[in-house]
Amino acid sequence: MPSNDAQILRGAAYIAAPVGIVAAVLSAVLAGLPGLVGALVAVAVAFVFFGAGLAALIRITRDSPQLVMTAGLLVYAVQILLAGVFIVVFKHTTLFSGRAFGFSLLATALAWVAGQVRWTLQSKTLYVDPVPSTPGKARSEAEPRR
Repeated sequence: MPSNDAQILRGAAYIAAPVGIVAAVLSAVLAGLPGLVGALVAVAVAFVFFGAGLAALIRITRDSPQLVMTAGLLVYAVQILLAGVFIVVFKHTTLFSGRAFGFSLLATALAWVAGQVRWTLQSKTLYVDPVPSTPGKARSEAEPRR
């Protein structure tokens, strides 16, 4: 994984982790042990889904960089769809608080996306392949028009 990609992954995790911790503490205070378990499951789901999505996006765009926007939208849609499926499957569970799970997942996912956007904007990634030029001469002087 190139250093820019690793920086983006770490940056998203750095911003989402404190939000997940705060969500877990609030859920434990407001809903007790089921709230804590729900929040911890939500944080784990967010980290797995969004981390794997970012890794898949990096893999896809490494081979064909022209697919960045399409792949990004597709990966994001699949992440949200999988999170929704997870919510529907565990809707009536008694293992954890569904409300704490939902709010913690929402907060952690939004923090992950915000961190990913922040670190992507701060990374110095070339988006144009540099073309070697003739030193000291402008292109129009080097090659006359015909």
